[in-house]
Amino acid sequence: MNRQNLEILGLSESATKEEITASYETLRAKYLEERFMDGEIGNNAAKMLTKIDVAYNELINELSETASEFDADSAYTKVEETIKSGDLDQAQRDLDSFNERGAQWHYLQSVIFYRKNWMNESKKQLEIALQLEPDNEKYKDSYKKLNEKLSYDANRSNAGNQTVYQGQNVEGSPDDQMGGNFCASCIQCCYLNMCLNCLCNGCCR
Repeated sequence: MNRQNLEILGLSESATKEEITASYETLRAKYLEERFMDGEIGNNAAKMLTKIDVAYNELINELSETASEFDADSAYTKVEETIKSGDLDQAQRDLDSFNERGAQWHYLQSVIFYRKNWMNESKKQLEIALQLEPDNEKYKDSYKKLNEKLSYDANRSNAGNQTVYQGQNVEGSPDDQMGGNFCASCIQCCYLNMCLNCLCNGCCR
């Protein structure tokens, strides 16, 4: 908290909200009484009333911001723990309840999408987190690893699609590449064997 404001109210850095309010009210009552006095005492009291008003409001705002940050951190920690437990639906509900959506929000959304194997969506959320906090090492490292995984998966997929089996060429139809009709010669061979078996069975009767 602002040290100068604390000194105006006669408080230490460990002062609580209740102590700040109590000191402010005591000083305000004192200076309200003195401001109607003649001479330097009255002038000083009027100045001090303005100073303690400013000091009090700034200190209370500081405490409110600190409390909000603490509450947000606690809420984000809860989401992280829910993700680790595997309850992604609950984690998403908790994340959706946030009013403010900063870099950490988008990072956690990226993690949820990653756990659901929605890689492109996960990448987009990480990119937003990095735009908001470009120097965050955790986000940069996660983005690098995600890109490496996407690249690896893409290379593996391309390698699988280019495998040529007997009776199939690389420019075959999508069904051929998925293995639906990849071996026409095998089908022909089975058909011939079936015919031969029928003939043999007929001859043996």
